[in-house]
Amino acid sequence: MRRPGLLMTLTTLLALASPVRSARGQDAAVAPPASAPMLLDRVVVRWHAPETGGVRRPQFIFERELAFQARIEALADPDAEPGLYRDRHVRAALDRHIAETLLASLPISPAPTSAEVAQRAEAARFSLEQRARGRARLLAAAAAEGVSSDELDALLRRQARASLYLDRMVAPMLEPSEFELKLVLRSGATPFKDQRYEDVAPALKRWYVAQRLAHALDTYYQSARARVSLSIVPAR
Repeated sequence: MRRPGLLMTLTTLLALASPVRSARGQDAAVAPPASAPMLLDRVVVRWHAPETGGVRRPQFIFERELAFQARIEALADPDAEPGLYRDRHVRAALDRHIAETLLASLPISPAPTSAEVAQRAEAARFSLEQRARGRARLLAAAAAEGVSSDELDALLRRQARASLYLDRMVAPMLEPSEFELKLVLRSGATPFKDQRYEDVAPALKRWYVAQRLAHALDTYYQSARARVSLSIVPAR
């Protein structure tokens, strides 16, 4: 199913024009007759960068995945209206997708084992559930965009490799010390304010690591943005 609102938002953001509200429920096209062919998915963004092989190896972002990621951004946004994703959520999802793909394509030394990638992918799943404010909401967002478990696993593996690159090649951030975690809990700037460290330690660690990774991801992409050539693929 095409989402004209998503394409409009991308086009508008790329042109730096005024914001456009995006909501799948409002923007979805009228369903075609049963006998008509249905478009299950399509490319909405084509991009390339030196890290991914340059112009000879273009990268593609599909509509369903980007819409799913925009839903996650909206769920993580305390100011968002329920069920809506807006221009800022689509832009954040697009930036995060490209940044993760760039980092996941870079060589890591020492190279992670398959078990390490799997472990980080599981940590990324917990982090995604936290951002979506619960597993049920995460699964509902995936179901709303027709994202399968295999597609979700691929997204988590990409996030895993990106996080491993940041941890090993930029700065250690995946294993904060107990002292560091207690310090951040005492700061009061976490979702676990006024709770005992012993009661929230695992969730606090996942939250703190996710915050550090998000900051590192954004910092990296700000420096890499000039190397990224991006274009919107119009609907046909």
